[in-house]
Amino acid sequence: MDKSVADLANAVAPIGDGASVMIGGFGSSGIPFGLIDALLETGVAGLTVISNNAGAGETGIAKLLKAGMVAKVICSYPRSPGSVWFERRYEAGEIELEVVPQGTLAERIRAAGAGLGGFLTPTAYGTLLAEGKETRIIDGRGYVLEAPLHADFALLRAERGDKWGNLSFHATARNFNPVMASAAKRTIAEVRYLSDEPLDPEAVVTPGIFVQSVVEYGVRP
Repeated sequence: MDKSVADLANAVAPIGDGASVMIGGFGSSGIPFGLIDALLETGVAGLTVISNNAGAGETGIAKLLKAGMVAKVICSYPRSPGSVWFERRYEAGEIELEVVPQGTLAERIRAAGAGLGGFLTPTAYGTLLAEGKETRIIDGRGYVLEAPLHADFALLRAERGDKWGNLSFHATARNFNPVMASAAKRTIAEVRYLSDEPLDPEAVVTPGIFVQSVVEYGVRP
């Protein structure tokens, strides 16, 4: 029942070459910077990264891109301000990109966690993003069938956690983190505070059943 891990390096040790990894966060809020830095040190390659954006500057996901560890990015905003490393890798043909509208990305992840077979959405109907996908007309409106999006691992950032893996989040840092926890085979969370006592059940956002490893990392950028 004790899911606490001694340090960041041990937390990311199960991640190997070719893994698909969801990384929580929106902008710079709720990004597991500690786990990303620890993953960088492993030197694994061929990763598929699933996130809201493709990083910016020299921090977070951008570090993995700079190091050439990422083979594919699935995201909504590959070109956010300062996303120089994604642009360089993509222009050089070194990385594959799958663009997913933001609401569709969140729902595809949620559908995976809920065990759904997919969902119909009007978003992207009649555009290039719908090419190759099943479409339907319902009450005169076009819809695209979107598949659930699973991952081997999810890296999350939470404000508080306990050794049973229960998590609570700080304000907008909640963003993609909870849905990603439910959609991955193995969820790894870094928390600012790790408690030996159970969190107040009324404060728990992500139940420990969705979390396999939790590690304390007090830094909050």
